[in-house]
Amino acid sequence: MSRQPIWKPSESSIDSCNLTRFARTVGFEPPDYGALHQWSVANQAEFWERAWDFLGVMGDLGSTTVQNEDDFLESRWFSDSELNYAENLTRRSDDATAIIGTLETGEIHRLSFGELRRKTAQFAAELKARGISRGDRVAAYLPNVAETVVAMLGTSSIGAVWSSCSPDFGFQGALDRFGQIAPKLLISTDGYWYNERAFNVKNTANQLAERIKCIQDIFWLKLLDDSPDDFDAVWKRSETEPVFERFPFDHPLYIMYSSGTTGKPKCIVHGAGGTLLQHLKEHQLHVDLGSSSRVFFYTTCGWMMWNWLVSALASESTLVLYDGSPFKPDPLRLLRMAEDESVTEFGAGAKYYSTLQKSGVSTKTPQALNSVRTILSTGSPLLPDTFDYIYSHLKSNVHLASISGGTDIMSCFVLGNPWSQVYRGEIQGPGLAMDMDVFDDDANSVEGQKGELVCKKSFPSKPIGFWEDPGHDRYQSAYFSMYPNVWAHRDFAEINPTTGGYVIHGRSDSVLNPGGVRIGTAEIYRQVESMDEIEEALCIGQTWEDDTRIVLFVVGTKGSSLTDELVHRIKLRIRQNASPKHVPAIVLEVSDLPRTRSGKIAEIAVRDIVHGKEVGNTSALANPEVLEEYRDRAELAR
Repeated sequence: MSRQPIWKPSESSIDSCNLTRFARTVGFEPPDYGALHQWSVANQAEFWERAWDFLGVMGDLGSTTVQNEDDFLESRWFSDSELNYAENLTRRSDDATAIIGTLETGEIHRLSFGELRRKTAQFAAELKARGISRGDRVAAYLPNVAETVVAMLGTSSIGAVWSSCSPDFGFQGALDRFGQIAPKLLISTDGYWYNERAFNVKNTANQLAERIKCIQDIFWLKLLDDSPDDFDAVWKRSETEPVFERFPFDHPLYIMYSSGTTGKPKCIVHGAGGTLLQHLKEHQLHVDLGSSSRVFFYTTCGWMMWNWLVSALASESTLVLYDGSPFKPDPLRLLRMAEDESVTEFGAGAKYYSTLQKSGVSTKTPQALNSVRTILSTGSPLLPDTFDYIYSHLKSNVHLASISGGTDIMSCFVLGNPWSQVYRGEIQGPGLAMDMDVFDDDANSVEGQKGELVCKKSFPSKPIGFWEDPGHDRYQSAYFSMYPNVWAHRDFAEINPTTGGYVIHGRSDSVLNPGGVRIGTAEIYRQVESMDEIEEALCIGQTWEDDTRIVLFVVGTKGSSLTDELVHRIKLRIRQNASPKHVPAIVLEVSDLPRTRSGKIAEIAVRDIVHGKEVGNTSALANPEVLEEYRDRAELAR
């Protein structure tokens, strides 16, 4: 791990940031983030009370911060507090721009804070007129556009529960999700644009309504059809001011879904208060958002980063939305948009940046990305070479914050902060009040060696439960079966004892184990994907002669092919930069890698195919057809 920082915050930026203002209210001075974090973990109740006030939560705080604090699963935060999530996100009502929504077609829709507040009131009234009330589920089959944000705010404002997936989910994928939660209303688009093609999903929405009997109606957003849609009628309603009833802190806000590649996805229920408070903490104290921020993250409504992004409205920031391919008409598409719209925080999955890197994109000029202060990355580990690429070819003076958490917690375990230096290949550190550690198999804390990423204390954004899991049996099994009363996130991680930074080596449920040595897949990807001839890679462990052998699948860059000479160089590079144990026994070429719909490569699905098993749920994959390239490969015959 590197000991030389590749970026340092300036003294002026440290002095003026939200984190410094907050730290001084609790008696800490910058830039010792470790000391502040240690205090926040040791004094969680006080931290979250102070955070509530400093972050400006609109609601009734109550008198009880946490109950059953020492029992992770049964702990309850702010049990007598009340708030309304939508009230917090629509607190601003002036004429400044709240949302800039851009489609791949070039169409741009701008909405002011005042318009957003009025439209939220109108949509809430429409829902009530349709019989939707507190606790009812609203399913959204929608793209990442302004109307989707309005619909979510209207839904949450009346205490109904929002659950969304993007329209690129096919019928079975959407049914596997919405079919479990008994929604009363389906809000659907008629189609969307991607990769310069229009996709009509009206038949899919109608099929969903037919199959899910409790859906009483479909509310249409028309992006392909020129005729009026249901939103047009809503904007004619007379309501102009929302009516915000305040609900308990743990009132259900979102139902989110696990990837579902091994069966039907888990339905994870998140509360309004925990979601809001955690997002406010991350946005204002870790990313330094405020009323002058313009925040962009490339996401769809099927990924929790959409929910994370939308909460930036509670910090009075402007949202910049985009729906479509990030590389059409060319790889500069999103970077140009960032310049045109003066984006201050630019985020995307790690795969986006590595694709730019492989494409040779360079925008590093005095004018390029001039307004961008922070670049965010998540979804998979950001490779050290990609850290170098971003600073060398996108922008040198920028806070590069790799972050990691997930749908399970609707937020981050480890992420960036405005005080600390950035080291290549590392996430800066744990989130405030998140008691993070890395455990070995015997639940011992370890630094400088790989182990299981864990959280040792409860936090407000832990799920309030799984849908239809009244005894919390599935909840317990998912996170607390490995270590009693400790959240195991199933990430294979390492803490750098010198910098305090975290490195994620891949999912622990896909860790390789040749000769009894545990190897994270990301360690191999770091070596292979830095080679010019390799676009991306996927590796699995194949059971072989009473042991495990590593099989590496690679996708070549345009014009390259997998020659014996290239295979030799791949193995040599891994041997020299990782270890002999990491060297794959077999390297095979494929045309593509299977992915979940949030863009994560599906290692377990490939492992199952190679071992002759059927993938539990191919509808969870964006491109399940590519699995056939991995099935019955002669080179892997046992």
